Amino acid sequence: MLEIIINKEPDKKSIMLVENGILVEKHEEHHNRQRLEGNIYCGKVQNVLEGMQSAFIDIGDKRNTFIRLKDLLPKEDESKSNDEYKLPDCNIKDFVKQDMKILVQVKRDGTEKKGARVSTHINLPGRFVVFMPNSNFITVSQKIENEEEKQRLINIVKDILPENTGAIVRTSSEGIDEVSIKTDLEELIKKWKNIKKQYDEHRLNGPKLVYDNKALLRRTLIDVVDRNLNRVIVNDIKTYKDVNEILKSMNMLEKIKLELKENEDLLDMYSLREQLDKTDNRKIWLKCGGFITIDRTEALTAIDVNTGKYTGNKNLENTVFKVNKEATIEIAKQLRLRDIGGIIIIDYIDMHNDKNKSEIIELITQELKKDRTKSQVLGFTKLNLLEMTRKNMCNNDDF
Repeated sequence: MLEIIINKEPDKKSIMLVENGILVEKHEEHHNRQRLEGNIYCGKVQNVLEGMQSAFIDIGDKRNTFIRLKDLLPKEDESKSNDEYKLPDCNIKDFVKQDMKILVQVKRDGTEKKGARVSTHINLPGRFVVFMPNSNFITVSQKIENEEEKQRLINIVKDILPENTGAIVRTSSEGIDEVSIKTDLEELIKKWKNIKKQYDEHRLNGPKLVYDNKALLRRTLIDVVDRNLNRVIVNDIKTYKDVNEILKSMNMLEKIKLELKENEDLLDMYSLREQLDKTDNRKIWLKCGGFITIDRTEALTAIDVNTGKYTGNKNLENTVFKVNKEATIEIAKQLRLRDIGGIIIIDYIDMHNDKNKSEIIELITQELKKDRTKSQVLGFTKLNLLEMTRKNMCNNDDF
């Protein structure tokens, strides 16, 4: 049974994904740090920094947002990484000038020291498709491997896309009928027309929010609605209305039970408070008696595996392999639960058998498929450390 539990407290809102009573994901929105990610604004260019090929944009937040030249230029291919993307020889002043009106979407929330990062590459995510009005290509989720299915989906989307617009076909579209996909895309196109109308009609006497994405809530619902989501429970009337609106837009109100338990503390369900407290622990014990430790730094996250109380049998390699296997399952779970992103280095207990190392790589790859965001397992380094990367959910563009 898969449930989303949304618990509002005086200082924050917790969005929790619970599977058979076990907390598998949790995300928090603090009331004094409002999330802007996904929102679309009519902004005003404040400063153009020619030497950095970037600019500051006022969107009405306490800090000006930041835009780079690459986020002003037309996007040609979603599959290209940052390393592969080469900027053409041009100047940012050819595209933006001080006091100019500009339509931007927040791609990354700001911090205490930095403003948010914005882009002119607008993404409007739907249940099956992400509509990109300022792009001119169609790409299909890498998780869809069947070439015939990929082409079928591209043909469906191409048939309805307006000229000079693009789309990302999401994993959830695999095997879905043509009518459902077209209906989803038509709703997004209609939404974009309304956003564009608000932008065109706004006189730049100040910045304006033209689309409130409710990013965290919307993305969570969109991502799990087709994974046999059974019910959504909330304790706040405003959130209840927001969830109702999102589920209605996806034609899922009749299939998913939406419950309002106004002003109740939902953390008492399934011992959620106790489960949440454990997500702050540095050390996590394994059932076999071993344990892992998680240390997060600005540069990377280091995870160490230890045998702890487990002594195993007479064969040292088998003892080590058993702990490493159990640790692997727990590590994949913790990465998702704590939303750990960036470079991740795992220091397993040394294994001398190459077959065992290969099995560990295969196991973590399989476990990470349960995750909603992108990850890449690069393998063991010369120092016998497993190297991998993972995208934070809040910065995830894999639809």
